Amino acid sequence: MHSRKPNSIARTWAFLIAAYILYIPANLLPIMETRSLFADQGDTIMSGVVFLWISGSWPLALLVFFASIVIPMLKLIALTILTISVQRKSAWQPHQRASLYRFVEQIGRWSMLDIYVVTLLVALVQLKSFAAIQAGPGAIAFGSVVVLTLLSANSFDPRFIWDFVKTDDDRRPDTA
Repeated sequence: MHSRKPNSIARTWAFLIAAYILYIPANLLPIMETRSLFADQGDTIMSGVVFLWISGSWPLALLVFFASIVIPMLKLIALTILTISVQRKSAWQPHQRASLYRFVEQIGRWSMLDIYVVTLLVALVQLKSFAAIQAGPGAIAFGSVVVLTLLSANSFDPRFIWDFVKTDDDRRPDTA
């Protein structure tokens, strides 16, 4: 048996609020900046998705869209629902909430897909004399959102889900 995580709800809320705040610049600021002799360009996650879609790489566009925009938002929403339900001492569908928590924990590592792609592009396409590619401020915000959602899921104590669930023993009338 492990002891309870101290201040679990407060820490979870702190990480969640910070992640919500950084989710906006993560999607609005350039995640990658390209400088060449001819032009400077900043690309956001959505502009990358649109470019991939238009260029015919729609499976990759869908993968990036879901891994970089949909999944982080769903993780934030799921962790918010779990935290609110625990804070309100809800006994509502504990099995489903526990499954939701396990799903959020498992999906966490896929959220780093964009950061890996930007890192590979920077390493592979770095043409010193003609062009330079570097991670933009959106990449920092996006990486922070990923880390904050991972910390939020890690600080959440899933045992709180079961604290207010009545068992069969709790429902039986006293026979004594």
